[in-house]
Amino acid sequence: MTNTLTKSNKRRLSIALYLNYLVHGIGLIILTQNMQELGHFWNVPIATVSYVISGIGIGKLIAYFLFGYLSDRFGRKQLVLTGALSYMVFFLGVPFTTNIAVAYLFAIIAGIANSALDSGTYPTFVEMGGSSSASNVFIKAFMSLGEFVLPLAIALIEAKSLWFGWSFIGTLLVLVANLFILRGAKFPEMNHVDEAFVEEHENVSKFRKIIATISLAIYGYTTMAIMILFTQWISMFATNNLGYSSLVSHGLLSLYSIGSITGVILNFILLKFSISETKLLVAMNALSLLAIFTVSHSSTILITSITAFLFGVTAAGGVMQVALNVLLKMYPMHKGIITGTYFTFGSIATFTIPIVTGWLSKTNIQLVMNFDVMIELVGTIVVILTAVSLTSGTVRETVSHMVSGLMHVGAPAASGDRSKDN
Repeated sequence: MTNTLTKSNKRRLSIALYLNYLVHGIGLIILTQNMQELGHFWNVPIATVSYVISGIGIGKLIAYFLFGYLSDRFGRKQLVLTGALSYMVFFLGVPFTTNIAVAYLFAIIAGIANSALDSGTYPTFVEMGGSSSASNVFIKAFMSLGEFVLPLAIALIEAKSLWFGWSFIGTLLVLVANLFILRGAKFPEMNHVDEAFVEEHENVSKFRKIIATISLAIYGYTTMAIMILFTQWISMFATNNLGYSSLVSHGLLSLYSIGSITGVILNFILLKFSISETKLLVAMNALSLLAIFTVSHSSTILITSITAFLFGVTAAGGVMQVALNVLLKMYPMHKGIITGTYFTFGSIATFTIPIVTGWLSKTNIQLVMNFDVMIELVGTIVVILTAVSLTSGTVRETVSHMVSGLMHVGAPAASGDRSKDN
């Protein structure tokens, strides 16, 4: 394989990879969106269906690091195909099985599919060259699109009194069609080095690189944790603690989702204009910290609504993917393992956050939201530490340079000038 891909091949490969994540967005919520139907189909209570859904997290947790290694060892295409085929097994199996143990196995396979796709796709976009951060951020847009389309499709199926399994079969058909697109696409050469990134950070010491690596690994946990916590508790917090109506409380989550899609588009544009990834991370997390603090301590509907939207823009608009991209460029020879490790930390968040917040909620849900603020504070600190570590010069010079850069984060020409970064 050669890293010089034609424009038509890059376009074909990108479409195939993005369609996989449209399906993945559907896969993340298709069990929860069909909980009642699955409960009737399996003849079990909703709590048991919820237990089956937890298998997705188990599958992700056990597979990420292994698939990261396999991605570096055998290639990206094999992992992407593994992910697509695993999802096909999931979508085909769930609506036809009446055995809970087998259903749980299918849920684990969905988690494994997620791990395989991530381990193969994120490194591929970096190795394709161009604005890889923008491309990786756009993955989030397709996931959000899948999460948006599925509830509408299920509502239509229910309105027509059709079999619930059509939502699974319809998604399966998308995967089958995409498989033909994917099979004909060539993948770029593995372990392609981003020369511009290397040149920009060539004077960064090994110690600073280690600090940046540890910081970004922690960020892999915090960025997933704050999103999980917010989406699970914001509606209940707004109803019980802020005294908002049910309509307003659930509307806050919708505003967050709209903000997430807006953030993806905003970050995509900024990265296309060569905004520094580390400066963007610092700016977005600082704004996110301000937003979640305001949401947690405001009792005015207008202010809470605006900051819930802003939190979606800054916390769920693709910053997780931007941070991963920085890590991938730091370790060009181990992109698969780095991707697996990074998302393993995120998977740990999916497992631990519900446990901790459930315990905190027994006292007061305000403590849950305060915990979200604390996690976001940690996330902001570690991205600042990452930015400082990856910038040459003394700490004082670095901080001064960062402040100057952040003040011009909206000016692409200034931020994109690498000569000013060195």
